[in-house]
Parts: sequence; C-alpha cells; structure tokens
Amino acid sequence: MSSREVVVLSVGGVRFVTRASTLQQFPESRLARMLNDDDREFKLVNGEFFVDRDGALFTYIMDFLRTLQVSLPTDFSDYQRLQREAEFYGLYPLADILSQEHLLKPRLEILEVRFSLQEMQAFFRIFGSCSTTIEALAEQITVFTGQQSGQGWNSPFPSQKPLIPVPLERPSHHDMVFLCGTEYSADDQFVARYVAIKPDNRKLINGTNVLGLLLDTLLKDGFRLISTRTVASEEKVECYTFERMKRAAGLVITVNQTPGSSGVAQARRSQVQKGK
Repeated sequence: MSSREVVVLSVGGVRFVTRASTLQQFPESRLARMLNDDDREFKLVNGEFFVDRDGALFTYIMDFLRTLQVSLPTDFSDYQRLQREAEFYGLYPLADILSQEHLLKPRLEILEVRFSLQEMQAFFRIFGSCSTTIEALAEQITVFTGQQSGQGWNSPFPSQKPLIPVPLERPSHHDMVFLCGTEYSADDQFVARYVAIKPDNRKLINGTNVLGLLLDTLLKDGFRLISTRTVASEEKVECYTFERMKRAAGLVITVNQTPGSSGVAQARRSQVQKGK
C-alpha cells in the first residue's frame, strides 16, 4: 500500500487527493501508518481511505503537511478543535503550536497620524503600536530638500537644482516625524521640502496633498480609519486614527533527523507573513 504515489482520502465525506510522500512527512503519524494498513481507524473503500472526522478542519491539516507551515484565516477561531484533530492524526508538532493560540491569533494594530499646517509648512507625526509597521512605512516615505528662487508653497514643479534626500526623524521605534513645504533661508531663497511615498513616484510639496496620499496608502495597506479629531485647535493639529488586524508571522516546522529516529520537529517563525 505504501508504494502508491497518489492517495485519495474521504474525510467526513470531503474528498482529498494527495501524494503518499505528503502523508509521510511525519513517519510516526497515523496518516503515515495508514499507508501500511497499520491503523484500523482508516477504512479502505473502493480505493479510497475513509475516516469519520471533520473534513473542513482536515483542509488545514493537509495545508500543514504540504507546506510545513501553519497558515490560518484571520477569522479562524476553532483552535481547540483543530488541535484535537491534529492529536487524532498523531501530528503532535502541529498540536503543540495550536495549543499556543497567542502565536497564531491576529492582533489589533493601531496607527495614528497627526497633521498640522503652519504658514507654508505641514508637519506630520506618525505613531504605531507595531514597530515593524513603522519601520516599513519609514522605508516608503522619503523627504527631499533643495533651494529654489521665486517659487512658493503651491509650485507644482520641483527645483531645477538636484533634490537631496534627508532622513526622517525617529524619536522612537514607534513613531516618525517629517515635514514638507517651504521656508525662507538666510539669503532670501526658498528651502523646499518634498515628500514621496512609494509606490507613488510623485514628489509633493503641498501638505494637504501629502496627507491625502498618506491616508490613501494606509487604506490600501489594510488599515481602517476609525476616528478623526482635532487635538489642538489653536495649532490646528488634526489626528487620524487607524486600525487593522495584523496576521501573526507564519510558523514553520523543521524536522531534525538523527540516526535511528523518525525526526524531532521544532517550530520557528517564518520571515514571510501571509498577508497583513
């Protein structure tokens, strides 16, 4: 039986087709033993293995065997039931991970944008509950500075002189500060600051335009605007608060093979996230 390449399973009436090698990822599991007729729980009927278990949850079991990674939907909640199924099939590395729901559950992420206009300049400060999101956003935002003569706040054209990128201010791992617009320098020239936000290629100098592009970028990245308020009316500081459910980093199972053993499984975080 173990020599067959393609295996068909009917789990609670749901049909699955896979390779024998996929089911043998963990040699001591019941699915691996099934191929050798070593488990009476699995009945061979008309060339298909039948087992009276939850077919919907077995979808996640198969995904785990194919990828050795735990990837669950953001609205998934049946951790205990899936853990019970993993234990039934003898997939104890998966069961151990599922027992630690905090590693897999999406978490609520809050991000706040503060914006103020003062004369010909606009000031931005972004706070985030997740430092990795702030790091990623800082890589998207670039401020360019340069001098120009006879051009003001609403000039749509960048200076003919080369613009120099300047680093964002990072008061902490959880926030960043930058500004755009123009101000007079000592020699009666305009010092202009433009902002570019990837993947948009434009360099914008008008603070309202930069704000619009920033908010649109956050919305496209999965954030949801939950409130808008004025936190300092005298200075005209506007505050935009966003939230999103952020997936936990994927967990990958690695198997360390040693002579005379079937392998010791360990979990490690994947560097690639399954969405945001």
